[in-house]
Amino acid sequence: MKGKFKVDLVYDAEYNGYVAECPSLPGCMSQDKTVSETMANIREAITGYLKAAKQKHLKIPQETYSTHFVTV
Repeated sequence: MKGKFKVDLVYDAEYNGYVAECPSLPGCMSQDKTVSETMANIREAITGYLKAAKQKHLKIPQETYSTHFVTV
């Protein structure tokens, strides 16, 4: 299954690396020391999540998040 999923990427100073979370897929997270490695890891985590959900005949949640900016 292919699709686009929103990923939140945050730098964690205590870990000295990045943490990525896919909000549409509960519990789907990953981390690493660089942005590129973290993004590769979360892509793998999303793929694994989708594969497991398909094997268990679970409904894949639709992407429900959108990004909005506010100027102040």
